[in-house]
Amino acid sequence: MSPEERNEFITELVLQFKNVNSLTDDEQRWVRMAIEKEAQSIALRQAIIEKTLTSLIWMLIVGIGYVFLDFAKQHGFK
Repeated sequence: MSPEERNEFITELVLQFKNVNSLTDDEQRWVRMAIEKEAQSIALRQAIIEKTLTSLIWMLIVGIGYVFLDFAKQHGFK
């Protein structure tokens, strides 16, 4: 392929890409909503993980307090 043919080919390709129809308004809206839904899903998962870890930490603190209280009662502390 000569350089001239190559340049013509590239020019033709660029024109073809420009002529390709983009998404319709409904399709663009659907894509935006799908992206937004995925972002909300990720945020929800992060919130659930955060709340679960916080609950586990509080459960550990309460459990340690309960063990300490039981230990104190068993050894005569009121």
